[in-house]
Amino acid sequence: MTDITKSNIFADLPSRLPDEVISTLIKAENLRIERIVSHGHFSPAGFWYDQDQQEWVMVLTGQAKLRLGDELIEMKAGDYVNIPANMKHRVEWTTPDEPTVWLAVHYG
Repeated sequence: MTDITKSNIFADLPSRLPDEVISTLIKAENLRIERIVSHGHFSPAGFWYDQDQQEWVMVLTGQAKLRLGDELIEMKAGDYVNIPANMKHRVEWTTPDEPTVWLAVHYG
């Protein structure tokens, strides 16, 4: 029988975070689904993500600004973007007065 896991993406949201929290929800071959909780967090100066997998990311609550190369993308709840593998990107800003909850799907 297959293991069934039930939870809620908004369960156990901390009110304040010293660091961004990344929780892996599902991991399989060539697939990882994460919940990311930011609270005013952003990438350190000069830091860029450069991942071997594609990443589809959606903002569920809060707001964020992502930099993909030279392009700045403003995101609000319901917005999503697909980031190609090896595209340098970074988080420029997330909402400081409430949690920004992301759903990230790494694949390929």
